[in-house]
Amino acid sequence: MSSLLSKRWLPAIVTVVALFGAACGSDEPGGGSGSGSGDGTEAAAEEFETGTTMADLQEEGTITIGVKFDVPPFGFKNPETGEVEGFDVDMGNYIADKLGVEAEFIEAITDNRIPFLVDGTVDLILSTMTITTDRDTEIDFSRPYYVAHGRILVPEDSDIAGIEDLTSGTSVCTAIGSTYESTLADQAPDTKVQAVDSYSECFELIQNGSVDAVSTDDVILTGMVIQDDTLELVGDELTTEPYGAGLTDGDAEFQTFLDETIEETFQDGTWDDLYEEWVGQYTGAEPDDPEKTTLADALELYPCDETC
Repeated sequence: MSSLLSKRWLPAIVTVVALFGAACGSDEPGGGSGSGSGDGTEAAAEEFETGTTMADLQEEGTITIGVKFDVPPFGFKNPETGEVEGFDVDMGNYIADKLGVEAEFIEAITDNRIPFLVDGTVDLILSTMTITTDRDTEIDFSRPYYVAHGRILVPEDSDIAGIEDLTSGTSVCTAIGSTYESTLADQAPDTKVQAVDSYSECFELIQNGSVDAVSTDDVILTGMVIQDDTLELVGDELTTEPYGAGLTDGDAEFQTFLDETIEETFQDGTWDDLYEEWVGQYTGAEPDDPEKTTLADALELYPCDETC
């Protein structure tokens, strides 16, 4: 994968953010608009019952969505435009279009996604968040809209070839509050885990040699490989990570709206366009089909561990 990505991008640009920003300027469907119409027209938004979250958002005219700002290709700030872009951002724009409102994006790192929902800082989270039973005790989730897989990233000259090589004397970086804190504790109990606020910090640490590896979702690691082709993904898939949109606990009407809207992206071709725009054209890999994974399926993958 490294050679493919470097041939296409690294000679032309020096940062992954700039890389994806250039990609956003293309005329391909799904590139930054979030709209599934593809013909430049916008249908009138549905009217919702007074008192529902959807009606309240329409009255306000905006929906505040928490996304990552440093995780290409799902959420990152384009340094040339200052705009936040990526798969999660386009999904958020699609949801906003269905409501007929503007999307306002704020940064939500792994560790503050749930607090932001609980305290009302955001209306919605689209921030590469894996659906887990523990998290479901605090918030609610939409049906899965993306399925990632856990992997390990190392320098190309590393002796680490998989999870079995993360032994005593090795160190691995991941994000505070991620599912990988428990995954690494279970699958590599002897390695030293360095948990940090953001994956951009993990990227810096592996580049300067402070850690031996990074472990997180494959799509996040792919962004790091594009940025630095001396890094590579190794070993088998560690986990399956179904992403869901996070919403306030108990908001059944909004959950139904989100489920129906996500289902519509599967049916109208928007999801396929977004995948190719943000992931497929870089990896050449076929995606797992999130339409085949239900919310119940996702919760079964991560049964109650800490809070219930």
